Amino acid sequence: MKDYKLQIAKWTGMVQEADSIDAELYRKYEVKRGLRDLSGKGVLAGLTRIGEVHSYIVDDGETIPQPGRLIYRGMDINDLVKGFLTDNRSGFEEATYLLLMGELPVEDELADFKEVIGKYRELPDGFVRDNIMGLPSKDMMNVLARSVLALYSYDDNPDDISVENVLKQSLKLISVFPLLAVYGYQAFKYYQGESSLVIHSPIPELSTAENFLHMLRHDNKYSTLEAELLDLSLVLHAEHGGGNNSSFTTHVVTSSGTDTYSAISAAIGSLKGPRHGGANIKVAAMFDDIKAEINDWTNEEEIISYLERILNKEAFDKKGLIYGIGHAVYSVSDPRAVVFKKYVEELATEKGLTKEFKLYERVENLAPAVITAKRKMYKGVSANVDFYSGFVYRMLGIPEELYTPLFAMARVTGWCSHRIEEIVNSGKIIRPAYRSVARRREYINIDRRNNID
Repeated sequence: MKDYKLQIAKWTGMVQEADSIDAELYRKYEVKRGLRDLSGKGVLAGLTRIGEVHSYIVDDGETIPQPGRLIYRGMDINDLVKGFLTDNRSGFEEATYLLLMGELPVEDELADFKEVIGKYRELPDGFVRDNIMGLPSKDMMNVLARSVLALYSYDDNPDDISVENVLKQSLKLISVFPLLAVYGYQAFKYYQGESSLVIHSPIPELSTAENFLHMLRHDNKYSTLEAELLDLSLVLHAEHGGGNNSSFTTHVVTSSGTDTYSAISAAIGSLKGPRHGGANIKVAAMFDDIKAEINDWTNEEEIISYLERILNKEAFDKKGLIYGIGHAVYSVSDPRAVVFKKYVEELATEKGLTKEFKLYERVENLAPAVITAKRKMYKGVSANVDFYSGFVYRMLGIPEELYTPLFAMARVTGWCSHRIEEIVNSGKIIRPAYRSVARRREYINIDRRNNID
């Protein structure tokens, strides 16, 4: 059989040359790369009533950074979190109801909603055997995407995009995401020969966070604080406005009129990218490196020196990034990180990891000044939600392969809400403009092409 490696190597060079665009052309034609302008403000591409990310005010034409705010359906995330924590209730189901329905549920409505979620938290007969065990993957986001697409085949009316049917599909997907993630991981580990295969069925009366821990752990056991913190993480990751990459993907794909399974699997593909959903894994790996390289975790000068080496591409992965610090929108603070941190320390104390938590805290406090001194910044930087989430997941004993699927378990709520919003408003198919900068050429007959320079 002919070896095509050299040919592919040649074609690779041709493709790179053919597709390369001079960066100056983006400035010439005023193209907002990443749909963001030079100040970091997002290009307005739509309207939404679902979520809002607020990070600055404009006074006399001047942009003034403010502490970040995350708002669900007009409600500050801090107030939402305070409400369910004060009542000692899980919050993810309540947040899901709010994002989908637009209003907070009364007690009976919340009970009915939880009952529906519990009822829907099951997979079709043979699904685990045929679609998860039959085709295991080393990447759990790949498992999620394939599984969502496969569920299309089990739906009696998959292409009906009426609001009623899409809402029903959405509730079912939100309910089964924990099963798809956990079972996919267990199948992977089983086929790797690293563990025996144990499949725990969900318990309808348990919350999403409790069911995840129940199904993941061989002994089904978890503490109240563990479940509370995981539930809080799901609430904080459930929605982040229509402009984040995966939610915008949901709007784009939905605008074509396609089915729910295709739209949500596309969003999963977006979140799988390390620029979007994989940052907390990088934070965890970076801290492993910091802990190994720094002798005294309390020595701020030693920490600063090592952070400078990271920025200079001399340490860790040599990409020049301090992971978990900085965000595309937030500058003064990420409200999710602020809320999360209050409870992370409590779990660290329970797990005997206070020393490690203090190291995280020192890096959080020192990194912004180190970055500002080294880089030209148009806005401030602060810890984002990924900075602490990986640490929390490690304390909960959650394997790294499930970090991004956990993000998806939460964000599927936001995706489904944005999909329904796009359908309700019957918008046009989303088709932004791209300007061609290719030079015009004439067609050349094949027998003359070898003579062309």
